[in-house]
Amino acid sequence: MDSNHTDDSRRRFMKGAMWVISASALGSGVMLSANASTAPELSQYKPVFFNEAEWRFVLAACDRLIPSDDNGPGALQANVPLFIDRQLQGDFGQAKDWYMKGPFLEAPAELGYQSPLTPAQTYQKGIAATDAYCQKTFGKVFADLSAEQQDALLTQLQSGQVALTDLSAKQFFDFLLQNTKEGYFADPIHGGNKDMAAWKMIGFPGARASYLEWVDLHNVPYPMGPVSINGDRG
Repeated sequence: MDSNHTDDSRRRFMKGAMWVISASALGSGVMLSANASTAPELSQYKPVFFNEAEWRFVLAACDRLIPSDDNGPGALQANVPLFIDRQLQGDFGQAKDWYMKGPFLEAPAELGYQSPLTPAQTYQKGIAATDAYCQKTFGKVFADLSAEQQDALLTQLQSGQVALTDLSAKQFFDFLLQNTKEGYFADPIHGGNKDMAAWKMIGFPGARASYLEWVDLHNVPYPMGPVSINGDRG
């Protein structure tokens, strides 16, 4: 979350996140089969889960988590908030396939999700509590803070330095960061990664089915561009 990160560190973050996105998506419970319709422009999109205040928060937070730069598009250009909105409206947001009975303990991640709050509830409570903290501390909500203030606050949420009402700041931030990465790198059929821009940035071929001629080639950029699940070509 340091605003002085170099372009090289951002590039390493993007490439590293891409190769673990499938496993991490399964780990967080995101249902990547939902909402297969073509995504509209973000500026014209009407949220189905978030209210207006929540939507402003998500737009601002995603923009700071993956800002645009010379390497590629940011989260807003890739429609990441749209992806998150749709997922929270669906099975993932309601933790439909999760075991949600107590007791809930402080425990390692391999022992399962430890909270009575669904992802949807975590976002709603987390955004409300964060905006309340910002109002008390800065006199304005998160979306109206400067970029530097937003970065600093997200860092504090990540490390659990901010005490939020009714939930863990780190739990909220972890969902927000994980879902932002998922929306950035998932197939466009799920609403994010608009125009496969994130795949183009890192040279990921997408859902191409044949690589026989590339089996013995190493460290050679793949030149053909990505293909989405529904057959669109980048």
